[in-house]
Amino acid sequence: MANRRHQGTVPVSNPRFQRWLAVGLLLLVMAVVIFALFVPLISSGLAYHEEKNDLLFRLQRQQAIAGRESRVAEELEVIKQQFREQGYFSSSSTEALASAELQNIVKTAVSDAGGQLTSTQGLPGKTSDGFFRIAVKVRMTATMEALVGVLQTIENAVPVLIVDQLDINPVRGMRNRSTRKIEPSDQLNVSFEVVGFMRSQTQ
Repeated sequence: MANRRHQGTVPVSNPRFQRWLAVGLLLLVMAVVIFALFVPLISSGLAYHEEKNDLLFRLQRQQAIAGRESRVAEELEVIKQQFREQGYFSSSSTEALASAELQNIVKTAVSDAGGQLTSTQGLPGKTSDGFFRIAVKVRMTATMEALVGVLQTIENAVPVLIVDQLDINPVRGMRNRSTRKIEPSDQLNVSFEVVGFMRSQTQ
């Protein structure tokens, strides 16, 4: 029985066992080395791939924005060209004449609508978006109906006029001598700017 037990065990000093053990250890070391080398490379590759996709997305977005800006610039230029060709500019040769023309248009509009013009004041002209801008400050008193009429006249005027800085305040009512109460008024204090454009300014 002692001989059979001795034959069933493999001694550590067996050359075959040592060779297999050495091969196993070598494979284990190679696996550890490969894992240590390739896992960071794979992680870096995935990170670079994500960064590449992010940069590509940003580039495509910038190209789309640039394309939209280009289209908007082209459309704006078309609008400006139409504006030049359709008589939308003041035909006056100087800023002073254009301002006087603008004030006359406002006075006629207020008078025809039944309002009362308080004052008009020419404002300094300036270049804006390639056009020379003329503006007049207007103060008037009118009912709501008269004010609507004035604004519609200005809106439909040729050359084109724009209303800006519109400010509306109710007029304080008068006190009734009999009842001693303030009676409401349908009048409004209105101030606004009327803006027109010239092709060019002649000094």
